[in-house]
Amino acid sequence: MQIKSRKDFASGLMFMMVGTAFAIGATNYTVGTAARMGPAYFPLMLGIMLALLGTGVAAGSLVSGRPDGAPIGRIAWKPLLFIVGANLAFGVLLGGVQSVGVPAMGLIVAIFAVTVISSMAGSQFRLRGALLLALVLAIGSYLTFVLGLNLQFQVWPNFITG
Repeated sequence: MQIKSRKDFASGLMFMMVGTAFAIGATNYTVGTAARMGPAYFPLMLGIMLALLGTGVAAGSLVSGRPDGAPIGRIAWKPLLFIVGANLAFGVLLGGVQSVGVPAMGLIVAIFAVTVISSMAGSQFRLRGALLLALVLAIGSYLTFVLGLNLQFQVWPNFITG
C-alpha cells in the first residue's frame, strides 16, 4: 500500500480527526431521535458525515494521484491567521469579555470587523470594497436576525444606545 497523493491523505486524516472530535463532543449532550432531535443530534450527524468523508478522501489518496506522492506545500500562515483572528474578533466584539473588561460592541461592529479582517487574508485587499461588503452584510444580518427572526442580542455598542 502506497500513498499516491500526500495532500489528499493529509486532508482526509484532518477531516477524520475533526469529525471524530465533534461526534465525541456531541455525546456529552442529549442526542434524541430523528423525530425529536436533541442539542447533540446535528453536531453528531455532521461529525459522523465529516469523518466518513475524510475516510473516503484518505482511501482515494491510496489509489489515485501523482505517482511521486506530490509533497505537501508550505502552510499559508497569513490567510490562516487573518481568518482565525477575524472569527475571534467577531466573538469578542459581539459578546465582549467581561472577565478582562472588554464590553460587547454589538452585531454591527462585529460584522464590520470580521469582514475587514478576513478580507485582509487575500492577496488583493481593498478597504472600500471590504467596507461596502460589510455594510451589505450588516444590513442583511440585521434584517434577517433582528427583524425577521426576532433574535434578541445586542445590535449596537452601549455608548451609542445608552
